[in-house]
Parts: sequence; C-alpha cells; structure tokens
Amino acid sequence: MTGERVRAETDETDREGTAKAVDYDAVVVGGGPAGCSAAVFLAREGVDVAVFDRGRSSIARCAHLGNYLGFPAGIDVETFYDLLHDHVERAGAELVDDLVESVESVGGRDGDAAEPRFRVTPQEGEPVTARRVIAATRYDGEYLRGLDDDAAMFETHEHGGEVREHFDREYADPDGTTPVDGLYVVSPSEASQQAITAAGRGARVARQLITDARIADGWWPAAAEGVDWVRREAEREDEWGDRERWIERFDERHADARVDPDSERFARVREAAIDEALSAYVDADEAEARATEGRRALAGHLDPDAVVDAHGAEALLDAMDDEAIAAYAEGAR
Repeated sequence: MTGERVRAETDETDREGTAKAVDYDAVVVGGGPAGCSAAVFLAREGVDVAVFDRGRSSIARCAHLGNYLGFPAGIDVETFYDLLHDHVERAGAELVDDLVESVESVGGRDGDAAEPRFRVTPQEGEPVTARRVIAATRYDGEYLRGLDDDAAMFETHEHGGEVREHFDREYADPDGTTPVDGLYVVSPSEASQQAITAAGRGARVARQLITDARIADGWWPAAAEGVDWVRREAEREDEWGDRERWIERFDERHADARVDPDSERFARVREAAIDEALSAYVDADEAEARATEGRRALAGHLDPDAVVDAHGAEALLDAMDDEAIAAYAEGAR
C-alpha cells in the first residue's frame, strides 16, 4: 500500500462541499514499545502517522530490560526508549512530545459513519484530525471517554466500599479492532506487561489497520493482507523476473475473490499488490547499504567507553567504516 493511496481517502468534505485535508492518516497515542512498534509498521507502509508520547511510558518503571531479543546482556530503559523513538522517526512517522487529553469523533464525509474522523486534543498543542486512532497507553483509556457513547468502553467495580470505573481491557478484539469504527486499541488490554509482547501486539494491530485501510480502498481481504520484509534480489528465479508471471500468479490466487477479473478494481489492486511485492526485493549493494546504515544508527546510541572495553579501540576502528566512526565519535562527545 502506498502513502498516496491511503492519503487519497483522507479528504474531508464540509457541508459546503469544500475539500479539506485530514492532518494524519493515523494517530498513535503512546510512545512505548506498543505504540512505537505500531507506528513503525504504519510508516513503512506509507501511512502518514503521528505518535503522541505521554512522556511516562510504563517501561520507565523497569530498572533494566533483560529479556528483549537482540540485547544479550539486556539494555537500560533510557537507551532502549531512545532507540524506539529514533526508529519511529527514521521510519517516517512524526513524534509529538505531548500528552493527549481527549479523542473525539467529529464525523466523516457528510456525516457518513463509514468515513470516520477523529479530533485528537493534546495538552499543549493544537488539536489535530485523524482518520484512524490507535490507543497504546498502558495506564488507562480515560482520554477515550468521549467515544464511549454506549458506556461499553468502561466498566465499574467496587473497591473499599467505593464504586470505581476503569477501561474494559476486553473492549478490543485480539486484532485491536473495536466497536468504534476507526479506533484500535493496543493497550490497555489483557496483553502481557512484557515489552517484547507489547511490541508484537502493536505490530499486529498496525497490520490490521493497514488491511482495513486497503479494504476501504477497494481491496478484498485475501489481497489486503501483506507482510513487511525485504528480500534479496538474487532469490528471484528467472521466471519471477517477468512481471507477466506475477500477474498470472495473482490471477490464480484470487480467482475466487468474487471480483470481476476484468474490472478496473481488480486491475488496480493487482497492479498495486505486484508493485509492492516487487519493491521488497533489493540487490546486494542496496542490502549492504541498509546494513551499514543500520549499524551506523545503532552506533549513535552506544556508550563509547563500553564499546572500547568490549572490543578495544584499535579493533573497533578496524571494524567500522568512516561514517560509523563519525557517529561513534559524536556519541563520545
């Protein structure tokens, strides 16, 4: 799915028929592992997304993160948090340092409920509009209360003789969808408190949002599901270098889609799906360039003294290219 396709469905029309743009395709509320994971998956698919960071992710309560894959000796939460936000911005999402106070429905095109729109009001900045919202804040969902028309989002319980109310952690389905069209909930939910589990759930909910956006654009479910990964160009066999072979394969796989294969809709979705599949292949030079950039980005977050202690200064410099050395030196300052 391209960003152009998503943004094509994000034009509001007021009562006078004047078109006005929605600020974001999606807003993610929460800048912890769940929210950042969701934002990265969305941004990599071309979704125009902003992450509002509450500034007090629950992960900050952790003294040391020891079970997140990729960090054999664990990682301090401050560095991990910085890496999350760096990843969000490098993926193309906007990171907004503000607390969201409320999310409200403002209707859709001519009030059509099938065209959801939301107003997201932060504590300090100006309100923004979004087509879809992902709630990814662990503590509560109080800012969503304006969407709770039928009182199903919150539940009451008695504690110490007092009746209290809290967000229903079973309100959202496992894929994050909710009774409010366009609202997805990663957390609060019944998901584990572990950071790696939260990140996985954020990715899952983002993928569901992407699928739903495609379906709204005319894709059918079997074609709308996709994956986010990069493949080596060398893995493409000779026959898969021919676009006609991809067309044949698509037609075979979606012969029972209940969509006229001769229709404009079928042709449009087929072309977009094939374009996306082919764009996932990169040649050896591009793969190496991405690997180098990945190491360079990580080097900017490393503690210089710890790196030298682990490898020795001479060995470290031998292993790094000039730009990685520059990033390392910048971190040393």
